[in-house]
Formats: sequence, structure tokens, C-alpha cells
Amino acid sequence: MLIDQAIFKVGGKIFENRKNLISTISQLTSLYERNIIHKIVLIAGGGSYANFIRRLDQKFSIGDDISHWMAIYSMDLNGKKISRYFPRVKRTKNLEEIKKANKIFTIFLPYKFLRQNDILVHSWNISSDSITLYLAYKLNMKICFLIKNVDGIIDRNNKVIKELSSKEYIRLKNLGKLADFSSKEDSFKLSKPIDSYLPGLINKYQIDCVLLNGASSNLRIMKYFKINNSQNKIYSKISHY
Repeated sequence: MLIDQAIFKVGGKIFENRKNLISTISQLTSLYERNIIHKIVLIAGGGSYANFIRRLDQKFSIGDDISHWMAIYSMDLNGKKISRYFPRVKRTKNLEEIKKANKIFTIFLPYKFLRQNDILVHSWNISSDSITLYLAYKLNMKICFLIKNVDGIIDRNNKVIKELSSKEYIRLKNLGKLADFSSKEDSFKLSKPIDSYLPGLINKYQIDCVLLNGASSNLRIMKYFKINNSQNKIYSKISHY
């Protein structure tokens, strides 16, 4: 898999688990140091901070605007937390710095940029999934990666769907043919396994989106970028066609 530049959203279930985070960063570092990917941009999800804000909004109705910006600011907080764990990975708020670099491995803190480029709807239908894809568009990338604690888009028979279009994803979801990720513990959460706004952005910006499991028990990220043994790769790719 030859990709010169890529943006990776690191989900809360990954960076809030020390082993999972170490595994994910180690794999990405290896891809970077081997010059498999010359430009790697990390985006931290909102994680527990964003979930707490969702609960606050549910209980006190703090509103879409405040909730939206608080949740995005939580992405900055989590990005800073990751950079403290891995000081060799620099962090930046400057998207132009990333664009101009020929080779870079950085954590992008999106709050300032999104404040200045307030394009996305202020809604819980949008999570860091959609924000990552929007940033991929602004960085002129053709693909984005969501590193989560699930293997991908899973059907009712517990099988991973490797390739599907955004339209097919919506169709299967509406027909109830996808696995139900809801539980009493996280029933308030709308991103299961992606937020509902993402398929529309995939079509709008014509950027594909790949879901990979970043759990420490596997090397799914590294395996995805290997040229051979494609049948052994576990992922889901949602395409814009």
C-alpha cells in the first residue's frame, strides 16, 4: 500500500489505553522511519472529555455551539496529552506548516484552525471522525484513517466488510444489517462505529476513509500497508463512489 501522506485519527479507546497507544504510535513511527509514509498527521479524538460534554449537554442543555467547541477543544487537550507521552512527535496548530513540509510526523491541534474555518455543522452528529476527514480535504489528501478499537464496519453475522461505498454503508445501516455497537454504558454516543455525518463528507470531498483496529494485541496498521497478503488484512474502507 503506497501512500505518501496520510492523516490518522486516534480514537479515545486507543489513546486512553496505554498499551494500545504505544502500539499505535510505534507502528506509525515505523511507517515513517522506513519512509513508507513521508507525512503523517495525527488527530486525537475527544475521548472521555467529549463524552462528558455530551452528558452535560443531555442533562443541562448547554447547546450545540458551546458543546461543539468544548468537544473540539477536548481534541486539543488529548493531542497535547499524546505529545507528552511521545515527546519526539511534535505538535502544531499550523496547517500551512504541514502542507509545506516534505516530511513530517506531527500531532495537529485543530481548535484554532476550526475556529477560523467554521464550516462544519455544530451538532453531535459530527465527531472527530468527520473533523479528520475535513482536515484531510484541507491538506489535499485523498484518504484518511480512523484508528479505533473495532475491526471496521461489521455486519450482523459479525463479519468485517472490507470494501463498501458510502451509499452502501447508509443502505446497510438503514436496513439494520450492521452490527449494533450500542450498550447501556455508551448508549448516548452517536459514533457507532462512525459518526452519521461522515458518509456525506466522504462523498462531498471525494476522500476515502479506512477504519483500522489499533488495539495492542495486533499489528493491523502495519499489516494494512504491506503490499503482499492482502487477504490477511483486517480493515474497512468506505469509498466515495
